[in-house]
Formats: sequence, C-alpha cells, structure tokens
Amino acid sequence: MDSIEEKRVYGDREGASTAYVTSEMGVVRVRVAGDTVGEFGLCERCHARDVAAIGDGVAIATDDDVRVRTLEGGNGTGDETFVGTGFGPAVAVGYDDRDLIAADPDGHIARRAAGTDEWTTLENGSGATVRAIDGDLVGTDDGVSRVHGGRLEHAGLTAVRDVSAAGVPLAATVDGLYKLGNGWLELLGGSFETVAADPRSEPGRLERAHAVADDACYEYPIDGEWAQSERSNDAIVGFGYGDTVYAVTADGTFLSASGGEWRTRLLGITDVTGIAVPPRGTER
Repeated sequence: MDSIEEKRVYGDREGASTAYVTSEMGVVRVRVAGDTVGEFGLCERCHARDVAAIGDGVAIATDDDVRVRTLEGGNGTGDETFVGTGFGPAVAVGYDDRDLIAADPDGHIARRAAGTDEWTTLENGSGATVRAIDGDLVGTDDGVSRVHGGRLEHAGLTAVRDVSAAGVPLAATVDGLYKLGNGWLELLGGSFETVAADPRSEPGRLERAHAVADDACYEYPIDGEWAQSERSNDAIVGFGYGDTVYAVTADGTFLSASGGEWRTRLLGITDVTGIAVPPRGTER
C-alpha cells in the first residue's frame, strides 16, 4: 500500500485542483489534474465525520468541533491550518452560499453567518439523527428540512441518507432517489445512500450528478436521463467535481473518472466519511 505521506507528480501542475478526504484518521489533501492524482498527504489529524467546501474555504465536522480552513487563492496549496469555531462535537457540516451550517449528535443545528464568529441556533435538538447538510437542505432520519430565515422548515420525505442542493434539490432515501419539483418526485426506486451534483449547476438544471444505491452507481445525464453507470459503485461514500468527476470509497480508494472507467489510487486510510473539492478560479 502506498504511504500516506508519499509525494507524487503533478503537485504544482498549472490548473490542478485539490480534494479533501475525511476519515477517522483525519483529513487527506489530494492534488488532482484532470483524471491524474498527484501528491497527497494527511493535513489534519482528527476523527473527521464530514467535509464541505467553497472557493476559499473548507470545513470539517469532527468529534470535538467544527474546524475551518481558509484557502489562500482558493487552491489549497499553502500551509493553511484548520482552526476551531466553538461549535462543539459535530456529525455534519455544509455551506449555504457562504454561511456555514452544522449539526451535533443530538440534532442541534446552527448557522455561522459569513464574516462572523457566532453560531445561531436553527433547531434546538429535535433528536433526529442528521445525516447530511448541503446548501439550505438538511437531511435527517425524519426527512428533509430547509433553512428559511432563522429556522428550519420540514420539507417532506422520511429516512433521508444524503442531500444535494445544487441545481435541482435531490435526496437519497431508503426508499429511492428523489428530486424536488412540485413536491418530491421519485427518480429511481431502491435504497440510496449517497447523492451529489456539480456545484456549477445552474438553478433548475443539473450539470452532472451521481447517486449510489446498494448495488449500483447512477449518473446524470446519460442520454438526458438518470441511468446506471458502467463504473463500479465500490462502496462510494462521496463525490466531488472539477475537471472530471472524483469519488472516494469507504476503504480509502480515490477514484477519478476517465472515459467509462474509474482510475484508482489508494490513499492509505480507512473508514472514509466524505470528499469535497473547492472550486478554483472562475469556477468559484
């Protein structure tokens, strides 16, 4: 197995992007250029449960706090460090535009507005297990909620495992994959664990999107529709988007889409929980 500290080519290649992969060991920073993986290494030791990113920042949910990292120039190539925010133990984190939203193990959900250091409560511990946060969507065992003003409003569904807010709101549930239109509309049946969409998607349409069910990986668009991908699902726990599609598996395999296949690289970590790719340059 490759050493986690091993340095690889393309680390300083012009046009390269950075992916952040979270795990029980900590956060691994991976440099990628197209479908080629460059250098990678552990940049933060912690038990990281979730990760989210915007153009100039990365946030992680850990067992002791929500930590944030400011990216100089939005490329993540400097010596920036993660710093605590005073939230406390967290299980999920996400960005709604530039505001940070986080949830703790008891279902307490709060927002940290951009440019401030204070957390404001949105939900004071409903008891529902929060599974995912993306944009203004919060996915829990009780369904999907949306941030509206200074509070959360229930938006339907049950047993939600993941959510995606870019372009068209999506939800992965134990009963199927849904999109929000005139109510929640089923796209695919089955038990889904993961869903993601390219953050560059314009409101009302999807640029690229992926979802993982128990037995398959699905992607959009294939001939303008959601369809099963020829690529293996390989226990994928998250997707990221840049020059190509990136993904990571629970056992620490980094995937980059190349044609109809995945190129793979072992990162030397296990118990992986997520991936985020900050958009760079004009993508922000």
